[in-house]
Amino acid sequence: MTAEQHLELEEKVVAMLRTVYDPEVPVDIYSLGLVYRIDIDDEGNLVIDMTMTAPNCPMADFIVDDARYKLESIEGITSVTVNIVFEPEWTKDMMSEEAKLELGFL
Repeated sequence: MTAEQHLELEEKVVAMLRTVYDPEVPVDIYSLGLVYRIDIDDEGNLVIDMTMTAPNCPMADFIVDDARYKLESIEGITSVTVNIVFEPEWTKDMMSEEAKLELGFL
């Protein structure tokens, strides 16, 4: 995979992550700052490290399944692994400016 192809694939991954929402929050998981790492190897294996807004998030399984399902649909992605991590702990400072505005933090 060329560097250009890798970048295009990563852009598709980010665009797809922007379609995944926590049903309790009207902002996508990428803009919320819940995605900590996107790693794609030359074979198209994708690994995502992400967190939840709270360790006991009741929608965690739904969000992870939704993300995995959508990411698996991207042409060029051969496998998807979504790891839930809690380090570093998520704070509202990790949100994009747009997300903060949408949720009334600005």
